[in-house]
Amino acid sequence: MELSMKQMALITAFFGIISFICGVIAENKKPAAGTPIQGKDVLFCKYPSNPYVLLGYLSVGFLILSSVAGYLSISYPYKKRSIPYSALFRTKTMVVFFNIAWLTAGLAAAMLLWPTVTEQLHVAKNVHHNLEYDCPTAKTGLIGGGAFVSLDSCLFWLVCLMLASNAREDYFDEVEESRKGESTQVINVDYDYDGTQDD
Repeated sequence: MELSMKQMALITAFFGIISFICGVIAENKKPAAGTPIQGKDVLFCKYPSNPYVLLGYLSVGFLILSSVAGYLSISYPYKKRSIPYSALFRTKTMVVFFNIAWLTAGLAAAMLLWPTVTEQLHVAKNVHHNLEYDCPTAKTGLIGGGAFVSLDSCLFWLVCLMLASNAREDYFDEVEESRKGESTQVINVDYDYDGTQDD
């Protein structure tokens, strides 16, 4: 099934928005701290059941899908017509937004993964020999910020797609003009005044 540029844009935006929503919900569901339970020479941290870790990984997963879809949307051969990368990245604007899209995607992944993995480790390793341990949770606000950066990355991919659309139009216009120039032949024929052709 062939995909149109509009469909690729919708796919990229869909994954980016879902990543954003998962990150925001995860931030809102994060517990402030665990409950310390005193044991014999150890301290147990009991954390309330919450979807923080699951939503964090889901947000990262959808971010990856959005970035892959965004990258593929730029080089996808729409209407079975592809263009070389040299023509696609001819303008500095395209190069700048393409790099920003990757940088924001990487930053968003780091901001989402760090608190998610930290929270998972807190829950998994909940037995401590330090009796004054206060059972902390992941850093507040980090995964929420990552969600917004993830949405920014999605928007940058959509900008790249618009720039790629302009680059495709310019490239195919140039190809058509060059073909017309090659196929056009000017034939000069001299005629006598009586209408007969000169040899």
